[in-house]
Formats: sequence, structure tokens, C-alpha cells
Amino acid sequence: MIEARSITKFFSVVNEKGLAEGLTAVLNVSLTIPDGKIFSLLGPSGCGKSTFLEILAGLQAPTDGEIRIDGSRVLEPLPSTRKEMEAYKRRYRFISPVANGVFRDHPKHDIAMIFQDYAVFPWMTAIQNVNFALKLHKIPRAQRNERARFFLNRVGLAGVEHKYPSQLSGGMRQRLALARALSVEPKIILMDEPFAAVDALTRERLQDDLLKIWGETGVIIVMVTHDAPEAVYLSDEVVIFSPGPGTIRNRISIDIPRPRRRSDPEIIEIQDRIFAMLQYDLDQESEYSI
Repeated sequence: MIEARSITKFFSVVNEKGLAEGLTAVLNVSLTIPDGKIFSLLGPSGCGKSTFLEILAGLQAPTDGEIRIDGSRVLEPLPSTRKEMEAYKRRYRFISPVANGVFRDHPKHDIAMIFQDYAVFPWMTAIQNVNFALKLHKIPRAQRNERARFFLNRVGLAGVEHKYPSQLSGGMRQRLALARALSVEPKIILMDEPFAAVDALTRERLQDDLLKIWGETGVIIVMVTHDAPEAVYLSDEVVIFSPGPGTIRNRISIDIPRPRRRSDPEIIEIQDRIFAMLQYDLDQESEYSI
């Protein structure tokens, strides 16, 4: 289970006059995601969805609040005052560079992250990309090739093991990213607009592939998307963020049995409700900016 407790993220930015000013990307977001569920984060550009996803992954520390996975804290908030900095130094004064080196490459949580731009290494073949992830997770060399082939087959990439990403279509590259994520058998998969760069038909096929794999593994999936139909079709719950600073504007449970059909009236009705919410926020934002 993932628990986000009162997450706030504040950035210092430099404006066009060269002066420092503050930007709050995420404001007081609390969210609990049970095991075995698919959640989608939906909202306008710049509302903090991707920032929040990276905080879930431990790629960014929150300014305030905490993320817990199965009860364990992911990252502590960054010290923001002199008093907090001194307390932070006292707490970790016994951690040596040697200890940091020992623990640096050991993942704290079983999380895999998939990005919109595939994030596969172009100088590595498909099987080498998967093997690299297995090596980072300390899988013995003798097991890597067999395991990599198994997961490439699982996502429909049998026969392309020795091709480079440049020799694969966009959909195949995203399948490769998915195979690499699955190969380490994570409990949680975080996805930042994973299907945005492919055509509509490939996107639907990848969505169905994802649901099939989710059904077999039971992992938690949290996905950032701008696509309301995608969110409704895939998810157990859609979390709608307000325009920045990002807060949770609404949460919509999708209590429609699977397998679902994209043309189901219930699906269409929920999509229309979400579109209306998003359009209202856009209209309000435009009115405010005039």
C-alpha cells in the first residue's frame, strides 16, 4: 500500500527579471493507494502530477509531508530551516561514506518507473537493456539472459532481442521499457504518460497489454495521463488534480467490472463528467488570467 500524507512541494525559481521567487507545485496532497489497484492522475499541464509521481518514486523529496510504502518511509522532507538542518545533521552524523557506498545501489522499495520517452539506452540491444536492470538488482549473471528473454516474450518482443531501440517502433520501445520494469518484479509500477508518444491504435493495444500483465501480477500501478478515456478504461480510481498549485480536486471510483469495453455507456458517462470538470478548470483559469 502507498500512503501519501499531506505532500507539499515548493520550488525556488528565477523569474525573467533574474529575481528568485517561489513556486508551489503540489499542495497538501493526501492519497492512499491499496495493493493491486490501478490509479490514474489526471489534470491540466503544470498541475504537479509528474512532480507528485516522482515524489512517490523517491526521485524528489517533498518539502512537507511524507510517502510511506507498506509502512516504510520513502524519503524525508528536505530541511527548510536552520533548526531542521541541524536536527538532520545530528540524526545522520554516524552515516559514513563507506556506508553510503554499500547501500547506494540497493533499492529501498520495489518500484519501477516508466517514462513517456521510453528511457531505454539507445546503445544497448533490447536484451542488454533488460539485463542492465537485472544487474542493478543484483540478479546473478547466469540467470540474466533467461530472465530477460522471458520478460521480452511476455510483452510480445520475442525475436527482437538483439535489435537496438532505433530499429524498433515506438510501441515496441515502450514494450521494451515495460519488459525492463517487469523484469525486476516490482510491487509498484509508476508511469508518466507512458503511451502519449504512440499512435491511437498502438496506444489501445498497449493499454490492453498493461491490463493483461496487471491481471497476472497484481502490482500497484499509478499512472500520470492527460487522456481521460485512457484513465477511465484502465483505472480503479481516477484522481483529478486542480490547476497549479496541484491539489486533489476530485476522486472518481470506476466500479465497472473488467474486461471493459471502451464504448460502454457507463465508461462514456464517466468520461463526460471528467471532461466537464477539466473544461471548467480551464475556463476558470482563462477567466482569471484575463
